[in-house]
Amino acid sequence: MTVDTARFATRAVHAARSRETASSRATPIYLTAGFEFDDFEHAADHFGTGSGFGYTRTGNPTVRAVERQLASLESGADAVLVASGQAAVATALLTVAGAGDHIVSSTHIYEGTRGLFLDNLARLDIETTFVDDIADPAAWRAAIRPNTRALFAESLANARNDVLDVRAIADIADESAIPLIVDNTLATPALLRPLEHGAAIVVHSASKFLAGHGSVLGGVIVDDGRFDAEHAGHNAPHLVLPGRGDTPSVFARHGGRARIAYARESVAPRFGASPSPLNAFLIGQGVETLGLRVERQSRNALLVARWLEEHEAVESVDYIGLPSHPDHQTGTRYLDGGYGSIFTFTLRGGLPAARRFVENVQVFTHMTHIGDVRSLVLHPGTTSHAQRTEEERAILGVRQGTLRLSIGIEDVEDLIFDLAQVLQAVRETVA
Repeated sequence: MTVDTARFATRAVHAARSRETASSRATPIYLTAGFEFDDFEHAADHFGTGSGFGYTRTGNPTVRAVERQLASLESGADAVLVASGQAAVATALLTVAGAGDHIVSSTHIYEGTRGLFLDNLARLDIETTFVDDIADPAAWRAAIRPNTRALFAESLANARNDVLDVRAIADIADESAIPLIVDNTLATPALLRPLEHGAAIVVHSASKFLAGHGSVLGGVIVDDGRFDAEHAGHNAPHLVLPGRGDTPSVFARHGGRARIAYARESVAPRFGASPSPLNAFLIGQGVETLGLRVERQSRNALLVARWLEEHEAVESVDYIGLPSHPDHQTGTRYLDGGYGSIFTFTLRGGLPAARRFVENVQVFTHMTHIGDVRSLVLHPGTTSHAQRTEEERAILGVRQGTLRLSIGIEDVEDLIFDLAQVLQAVRETVA
């Protein structure tokens, strides 16, 4: 057995190892701006072929080790680590799209990503069409144009837990020889690996579950390595045409890995999205325990969701692990080992009840973050979804009394006790 053929938990612990770090069992931190060349030819070869390491903005041994680790866990061919989850989304999209191009996206996405589409990419003349009914393949197909360069969606959406039928939408993307890009932050590769279901590219905010400790920012792009120049070349001419000077095309140099090579060589370093080696190290350390944490968090979340569903102060719970969720069957089909740990619930008392809740919890932390070992709470209507209209928030299941929970690894009895004492006060306020 090799590390590449090992099971998930084994790969999480061992996939970062390489000859470059063989003398150190833990991944070394190469905290340096640049690397010394052995001689004149060494420098010329590095700039000519991209092999080895010359400057940390374009490559670093610590970063490279974590990229191998993350590519392995997502069943990908290769990965590029960047400075944040937003950098990962932007890098992935700018790898495949440019001025005059078009993207089709799910409506059910992180608000920062939606803002990237509507405010920033629009200024670069990249237009986005949003699909409301993401479970309808025909709706995705109808939105595709001749200049569409990617489909984009989240595997498990924030905040209502909408589940993407990855295989069905990947088939739609394949019909037009364009990539399906899936943000897999909430599901994590511990529960779902979209590349195994036909997606072409996966992105993550590594700041969340992958790191787990809430200490650093980071993002990652993982590619399936199956770029097909014959079928996708007309949608990605920058990957198949020769580069400047005497440079061959990216496809000629990297074959099926042309997309991820272009992201590594031309997009991430030029837009300055490079991560700190120290942050990469801390992400890699967190990834080693990803499976254990997600298992515990998912188990805790299911127990908390079931408890909340029975509480009289709670109007509804949107958790994919509950049979009452409309996407429960799809989630059961795709998620293996749990249903994740981020979900929303809505209090009967509206905004006053939500305010009372967040100001009185003791074990839960009130902050804008998810995927932490600590349990967190946020009021989406006045924070993450504040720039949506009231109608848009209603479509996404975000109402005045809606709260988002990110369940951690604490003892679930303590979490439920904290919820019970706060909801008792909320119920008295409502009464």
